[in-house]
Amino acid sequence: MDRIYLDHTATTPLAPSVLEAMQPYLTGEFGNASSAHWFGRKAKDALEGARNRIARAIGAKPSELFFTSGGTEANNLAIQGALRAARKRGKTHLISEAAEHHAVLDTCEYMRDEGFSVTVLEVDAEGRLSPESVERALQPGTALVSVMHANNEVGTIQPVKEISRITVGRGVPVHTDAVQSVGKIPVDVEDLGVQLLTLSAHKIYGPKGIGALYVRQGTAWEPVFHGGGQERGKRPGTENVASAVGFAAAVELVLEEREREMQRLQLLRDALQRELRAAFPRILVNGHPDFRLPHLLSVSFDAGAMPMEGEMLVTNMDLEGVAVSSGSACTSGSVQPSHVLLAMGRDPGTAKATLRFSFGRGNSQEELPIVAGIVRQVVERMTKVTRK
Repeated sequence: MDRIYLDHTATTPLAPSVLEAMQPYLTGEFGNASSAHWFGRKAKDALEGARNRIARAIGAKPSELFFTSGGTEANNLAIQGALRAARKRGKTHLISEAAEHHAVLDTCEYMRDEGFSVTVLEVDAEGRLSPESVERALQPGTALVSVMHANNEVGTIQPVKEISRITVGRGVPVHTDAVQSVGKIPVDVEDLGVQLLTLSAHKIYGPKGIGALYVRQGTAWEPVFHGGGQERGKRPGTENVASAVGFAAAVELVLEEREREMQRLQLLRDALQRELRAAFPRILVNGHPDFRLPHLLSVSFDAGAMPMEGEMLVTNMDLEGVAVSSGSACTSGSVQPSHVLLAMGRDPGTAKATLRFSFGRGNSQEELPIVAGIVRQVVERMTKVTRK
């Protein structure tokens, strides 16, 4: 069976050029970047070179970039570190929004347990946050606003730049999770006006297990981990040199081809959307029609018109050879409706009956009729079973 991978928002395959860049640091150049001898210096040079290249790609200074194990850790470090520093100044209020990734929402809940007050703002039916709602939520004790740049489930791009303009005059830093946006749309920390920004390598054809946190110079931020002086004392632990080098190679790869590749993927996305709409006129397209990532398509089937067991959609697609994701999350063995789609006003049944297609470098126009045909087969088969 020829399989089609349409889940690039979950992860991407490691690009051959990225693996090639990493290879020396997996074998011969094996030194610990904290060691003072020749082997360590070689590793340190590679690590700092990677830091410089990634920082330059987002308009940051190298000293403002800290390597982490991935996006989840970076989000935790940003939120926990900023809030703990702010508490010393008497500021204990955090603002976020309901469609955030769980790496942010769960951290917000943890900080609530730590004694911080948390305001989670609503999004509209297209998953977009109003800057005015952020302005209304600001308090004298607000320590941080955390709003993702682009949503991982529906692709909606948030008005981070506009939010930063509102908060900067109040002395409130902004953190944005840019894991899904780097390499797909322009990301520049100066243009966005943010003080903290999260990145991850495996969403852009880089290795799993490495990410980075940008912290603007002068931003109050405390380390969460302790036990070493690595990453200027902010994130202790032996540095993952090979993955850092791969991260930098991946960033440069996607930026070099971003404009033409995203135009190509948007054409694929829009063509599949048209085919699905022709087959299912009442299909619901999730996300903002204009402010949306170019490679991502999320669609829901109205549970009232087309009843089906939503958790079986992805499984049935996989059995037919197409890898996609859904609007549902599996927690402790039970499938729950997507919190993002519920926040956008979808009912639980419709939120479960969702497919997310995310295109990448390996996808082509020739795959579209195959995918659309499989969706038709799967949905028709499932709705027949449900109605019996």
